[in-house]
Amino acid sequence: MAGRRIAILGSGAQGSGVGADMIRAGLDVTFVEQWPAHVEAMRARGVEVRLPEEVQVTPVQAMHLCEVATLRERFDLVFLVVKAYDTRWACELIKPVLADDGLVVGLQNGMTMDDIASVVGVHRTVGAVIEMASNMFEPGIVNRENAPSSAWFAVGAADPANRHREQEVWDALHHAGTVEVSDDIRSSKWMKLVANAGELVPSAILGLPLADAAALPGVREFMDRCCREAAQATVASGSRLKAVFGLTEAEVTAPEVYAPALLDVVLQRFSSPTTRTTVLQDWMKGRRAEVQEINGHVVRVMEAAGLEAPANRRTVELALRIEAGELEAGPGNAEALLA
Repeated sequence: MAGRRIAILGSGAQGSGVGADMIRAGLDVTFVEQWPAHVEAMRARGVEVRLPEEVQVTPVQAMHLCEVATLRERFDLVFLVVKAYDTRWACELIKPVLADDGLVVGLQNGMTMDDIASVVGVHRTVGAVIEMASNMFEPGIVNRENAPSSAWFAVGAADPANRHREQEVWDALHHAGTVEVSDDIRSSKWMKLVANAGELVPSAILGLPLADAAALPGVREFMDRCCREAAQATVASGSRLKAVFGLTEAEVTAPEVYAPALLDVVLQRFSSPTTRTTVLQDWMKGRRAEVQEINGHVVRVMEAAGLEAPANRRTVELALRIEAGELEAGPGNAEALLA
């Protein structure tokens, strides 16, 4: 990776943790972030990553979004770690400073590859799956629940003609966790969405950490229904069920079995008793979340196939009421969720 310039576009909890690992490995990394106080804190003190067993403070190069227009050198690799709904504008922002042969890696939830490709071209688009838990409530401080030894990623070129370039992404990203190269990254991203459909928004509607929400009577069964509908949507979209999260193809079973098994892996390997999903974190900060990009996407794909996704539809309806200020996230929503 000598001489390669890397940008982390979206340097919140996940982006800052991954980027700090790359910097500590000696890579040339620039953080680009939209939270002004976070940028200033990183400039003043570096980024502090609080891991389960240690605290790491890493000096970083951090810049505000508005400063991207001042750059003259171009980036060879851009890791896009913004919310799925911010994908298009973020790609337009970075496109003028992306090398002609540079790559944009969508290290995000949701099915964002087509949005990235529509801006920078399919030949410069790499899809990715990220499975790690982090949060950030103070500028410059990341609380990361998964050290590199337990974080997991998958990467794959959107254009099969670029399969030879996936190694470039692996070379940078493997400092932050285990990285697998997927032979079908679209299907791999669908598998992450299958798990996300059951965990992210349903638990946030209840205002609880993921484990506590799943332990409420009837809730885990509802989460599994969301996952099964997402697995149906995967197949309806033309993708396939695929091994992710370190599982093997031999462990890929029928949709009704494999979908909840993916949620089991998330609960057992990649979360802690205190893990709050990214959706709940967003709501705690007064921000909208990736509701339409996760459960809403399942609903739309199923509708296009002439199928129903009632559990995901109910999830979206309640989540949008919370975001509209008509409802407050909390355990009292369990009855409405399970109705």
